[in-house]
Amino acid sequence: MKKKFTSFKEFYPYYIKEHANKYTKLLHFIGSNLFLFFVIKLLVSNEMRNLFFAFLSAYGLAWIGHFFVEKNKPATFEYPIYSFMGDCAMYFDIIKGKYKIY
Repeated sequence: MKKKFTSFKEFYPYYIKEHANKYTKLLHFIGSNLFLFFVIKLLVSNEMRNLFFAFLSAYGLAWIGHFFVEKNKPATFEYPIYSFMGDCAMYFDIIKGKYKIY
């Protein structure tokens, strides 16, 4: 049986462990940037297809990283809220230079 997390503080070290490879982090980072791009494009253009492209790019690149680089299952399937929070936290940690992606 998998561990049940009771807080994000408890979950985040697990999340980072599941993203050990710098290329997985890179794919997440690119996907997050594309997500932001398409959300901004949606707000400017009011074209709903941009919402589809936002999620496709974010999840598509993240899942490529998990299935083909890390060879593990994305945390999104079991912990969707914590996983989203983890992606946001990791994104800002990358910007702050805590994790190298190149």
